Amino acid sequence: MLAELGDKELKDLLSKGEIKASFFGLGRVGIPSMLAWANAGAKCIGVDVRKDVVMKINNGESPINEPMVQEWLSKFVRDGRVRATTDGASASRETEVKVITVPVTLLNGKPDLSALEKAALSIAAGLKRGDLVILESSVPPGTTRGFLKRILEEKTGMRAEDDFLLAYSPERIAEGRAIMDIVENYPKIVGGIGPKSLRVASALYEVIAKKGVKRMSSEMAAEFEKLAEGVYRDVNIALANELAELCRELGLDFEEIRDAANSQPYSHLHKPGTGVGGLCIPVYPVFLMDKASSLGIKLSLIETARRINRDMPSKVALLVREAAELMKLSYPNIGILGLAFRGDLDDPRLSPTYDLVLELMKLGYKSIIVHDPFIREDDTLNNLKVKLTSDLEDVLMWADIIVISTDHSVYKKIDFSKLCEKRRIALVDGRDIIENRAGCLYVGVGRPFSMNKLS
Repeated sequence: MLAELGDKELKDLLSKGEIKASFFGLGRVGIPSMLAWANAGAKCIGVDVRKDVVMKINNGESPINEPMVQEWLSKFVRDGRVRATTDGASASRETEVKVITVPVTLLNGKPDLSALEKAALSIAAGLKRGDLVILESSVPPGTTRGFLKRILEEKTGMRAEDDFLLAYSPERIAEGRAIMDIVENYPKIVGGIGPKSLRVASALYEVIAKKGVKRMSSEMAAEFEKLAEGVYRDVNIALANELAELCRELGLDFEEIRDAANSQPYSHLHKPGTGVGGLCIPVYPVFLMDKASSLGIKLSLIETARRINRDMPSKVALLVREAAELMKLSYPNIGILGLAFRGDLDDPRLSPTYDLVLELMKLGYKSIIVHDPFIREDDTLNNLKVKLTSDLEDVLMWADIIVISTDHSVYKKIDFSKLCEKRRIALVDGRDIIENRAGCLYVGVGRPFSMNKLS
C-alpha cells in the first residue's frame, strides 16, 4: 500500500527498483516518460495496441526518433528494467503505478477521449487496492475527476483516494529534448484527487525530476496549468502573425522589429509563420473553449488567436499567387520546403503544410512537390497525389516558386542568391528565415516583396 509509506520509503523503493510501473501509450510522450522512470530505478512495462511498436521495444529498438531514447532503451531492455506488451490488463495487475500517456486529440472539433477510455478500462481490469494511477496526457479541465475517476470506480467498485490513488501530472516536453525536459529541465507539476494521492505521486516524481515538483491545489489546477502553457503560445504566435502582416504591408521587416522589441524584458514576441501544428498548441485552445462553452463563457481572445493561426496557410497561399502573377506564370511549379510541423523534427501531425497544399490546390495550382529531410513517406500527401521527396537539389532546380513552410536548419543554410543568379525564381518565406536571397523575387510572412532582377 503506497499510501502507508513515508516519502523517504517511497523514494528508496523506487531507487532500489522495487516499484513497478506500467505506461499506457508508447508514443513520443510515453516512451521518454517510461525511460525516465526506469532511469530513476523503476521496473517498467510499456503498453500499446500496436504490435510492431511493442516488438521493436522488446528488441531494444526505438520506434521514435528522439535524442537519448535509443541509448537508454537499449540499456534498460538489456538490464530487464523495460519491456512492452499489448496486454494492458496484465500490465496493470503486475504494477503498483500506472501512467497514462495516450494522445487526447480532437474529433469533429471536439475533445476525443476514446483512447483514454480504452486505457482506463485496461487499467481497471488489473487495478489493486493501494495502486497509484497517474494521468499525464493533456486533457480538458475536469477529465481526471469527471471521466477517468468515474470509469475506474465504476469498473472496480473501489473509491479513489480511499482504495486507490489518482493523480494528474502533465507531460512538459518538447520533441527533440523529451528526456532532458523530464529529467533535467523543468519541475514536475502534480495535482492529486486528494492529499494522499498528491503526496505519493509527488514523492515519486521528486526522484525522477531533478528540478523537483510543484504541487498544485487540485488535479484540475494541474490540468488547467498545462493548457495555459500552450494557449499562451498560440495567442502570442497569433499576435506575431498579425503584426507581421502589417509590417509587410508597411514595407517593414518584422524580424527587425521583433528583435528590437524583445530587448525589453517584458516583451516576448514569438515568430510568425505558415501556421501552428503538432498535437499540442492547436489542440489546447479547443479544450479550453469547449469547457468554457459548457459553462456559458466565451473565450474571445483565444478564439480569435486560433482563427488567425488557422488562416495562415491561406494567407501564405495568396502570397504564392501574388508572386506567380508578378512572374507572369499561370501554372508555376511550386516547391514547398518542409512537412514537419516544427524544424528539425520528423513529426508531421497537424502540420500547416497540409493546409497550405490544400489552399494552393483551391487556387488552381497542381504542380506541387513537398520536400522534407526527415520524413520519407506520408499517406496524406499520397492521397492528395502530391509528391514527397528528400532530394532538396531536385526541388530547388525544378521549382519556379519555393515556399519555406518549416524552419528546418538545412533550409537556413541554402544560398538562394546563387540559385537566383542561374535562373528566375520566387521565394515565399513562410518562416522569415532566409537572408541570402539577393536577386530573387522574395516575400516573407513579415517581410515585404523585393523584386531585384525580376525582369
